[in-house]
Amino acid sequence: MRLTQGKIFIKDMRFHARHGVLPQETLTGGDFLVSVEAGCGLQRATETDDVADTLNYADIHRMVKEEMVVPSKLIEHVAGRIGRRILSEMPQIEELTVSVTKENPPMGADSRGAGVQLHWRNDEKDN
Repeated sequence: MRLTQGKIFIKDMRFHARHGVLPQETLTGGDFLVSVEAGCGLQRATETDDVADTLNYADIHRMVKEEMVVPSKLIEHVAGRIGRRILSEMPQIEELTVSVTKENPPMGADSRGAGVQLHWRNDEKDN
């Protein structure tokens, strides 16, 4: 029997960052949640119990943290940077989803957050 699909995920990593279009957002910053889900081959890790045979979610967190420090106007841009960075450093990923949520966005509405979700498929893995 063979494992057909595996995913590593980190949900709702919390950051205070200076992303936004409004001057106040870049001055004082705001709170953001970032989630990452990475599809990859996990068969070997289920057998070996060795972190070298999986995606290290501590490395994913480090990359996200480093990208969240870089100010951007749009959370789409932030999510895109995070996704490209993870894919460039972890080419074994087959599919990747990155979600960025801005908590309590300044839009005059009673909302827990507004966000974006981007999904990549690594077509190079098929070759």
